[in-house]
Amino acid sequence: MIFDAARLALRNLFAPETRAVFWKVLGLTILVLVGLWLALRSVFIAYVLPWFDAFFPGMPDWAGWLTFVLGVLASIGLALALALLLSSVTAIIAGLFLDDVAEVVERRDYPKDTPGSAMPLGEALVASLKFFGVVVLGNIVALILLFVPGVNIAAFFLVNGYLLGREFFEFAAMRFRSPSEARAFRSRHGGTVFMGGLVIAAFLAVPILNLLTPLFAAGMMVHLHKLLSARDPLFRA
Repeated sequence: MIFDAARLALRNLFAPETRAVFWKVLGLTILVLVGLWLALRSVFIAYVLPWFDAFFPGMPDWAGWLTFVLGVLASIGLALALALLLSSVTAIIAGLFLDDVAEVVERRDYPKDTPGSAMPLGEALVASLKFFGVVVLGNIVALILLFVPGVNIAAFFLVNGYLLGREFFEFAAMRFRSPSEARAFRSRHGGTVFMGGLVIAAFLAVPILNLLTPLFAAGMMVHLHKLLSARDPLFRA
């Protein structure tokens, strides 16, 4: 079931029907990441670089080389920070475009089913910001655990697998259910939703391709919700 949902989501990524949403999601993701990169770089220049002048007044020759090496390391660190923030960026962008993705998926793959209802804009924004905050906090925990041997890489997948799976599935479910029913349905199928979240986390770990994570994750959880609903008589949408 999970692989069926992932396969269908991958197929929808480049489908003609998805093209308009594809470019909106990709463009906004890149724009936000560039903005975050510039913000992080500005913070580094404003608050970190002045320390070098304080420690090395007059900047002797060897200190210049040290500054260069530290600058390279700082660039790598900023890139890693940006990679960790990508899941948070994914969260807020997907919250804005999930209904667009869901409508395309439902129209293309489930034409005989009753279409879902989009969340009101205010609720969608609140849910997106809440999701963003939860994912940021989760990834701060994952960042701390990166320094724990034997836990580091697994922490990234476990934290993001749980958070992304839970939130994306509930977003998809709330097109057909009340928030409380969506949470109950997700809890009932918690193991399956978590495994689906791990697939999203794996997609998120692939460079370049991960720019499409909001589109892939939204599509996958729409499919997973449909597949689970068809098999669960107690929570049939």
